Amino acid sequence: MQKKSTTVKVITSIIFFVAIIALWQAIYSLGTGPLGWWKTYAMPSPWGVVQSFVKMVRNGTIIMATLYSLRRVLIGFLISLAIGAVFGILISFSKFLNRNLKPLMNGVQSLPSVCWVPFAILWFGLKESAIIFVVVIGSTFSVALAIENAIQTVPPIYKRAAATMGAGTVQMYQRVIIPAALPGFLAGIRQSWSFAWRALMSGEVMSAYVGLGYTLMAGRDMADINQVTAVMLVIILIGILIDRLLFSNIEKHILKKRGL
Repeated sequence: MQKKSTTVKVITSIIFFVAIIALWQAIYSLGTGPLGWWKTYAMPSPWGVVQSFVKMVRNGTIIMATLYSLRRVLIGFLISLAIGAVFGILISFSKFLNRNLKPLMNGVQSLPSVCWVPFAILWFGLKESAIIFVVVIGSTFSVALAIENAIQTVPPIYKRAAATMGAGTVQMYQRVIIPAALPGFLAGIRQSWSFAWRALMSGEVMSAYVGLGYTLMAGRDMADINQVTAVMLVIILIGILIDRLLFSNIEKHILKKRGL
């Protein structure tokens, strides 16, 4: 029964995406044909996107761009995790910092990552470090706020129970607060990853020489809407795969371990 259910899910998913592609093709054909809504060079077609993707795979453009982008976002995200963890713990410990620094961090986090690109270029030049800076600044505060929120939502009864059993501050964090906050922290990290991925695209669009963002803008400069759409789909697909294969599996493992 479970195998049959899985097969049905796969088939229905295939039908769903085939229907989307068919609708896309119908809109393209009508819009560029009888209705005359737009020119053929201004609207991507499913077959044109496939051709553009195959071309970029064959000449190695999309593979090289993906590898460069993944390396940059990995470095930037790891740095933001380290810095964000420090800030998150600080604002959790200190009521003064929580009252004064947290609102500032919320405000800075609301800034689009592209706002930091001019600073990155002026401070680091058109280098790899400029892009990594944009990734770090785009996700660090999200990590910090996620950690702080996860710690604050730990039920107080856990802390009181541990205190009555003689747990010190270090033991409290090691054995009670951090394990209890882990599911909430992981949910926040998933969101922070999305911030980092979007920040990477902002940095690459403005200052990279190779990468998915640069390839996207190269398609725009050549007025190749199919290449632009193909790169956009690759960016979306990578984001989905990392979320499903990495974060979702970790989250399921943690929730299952806790009986949730």
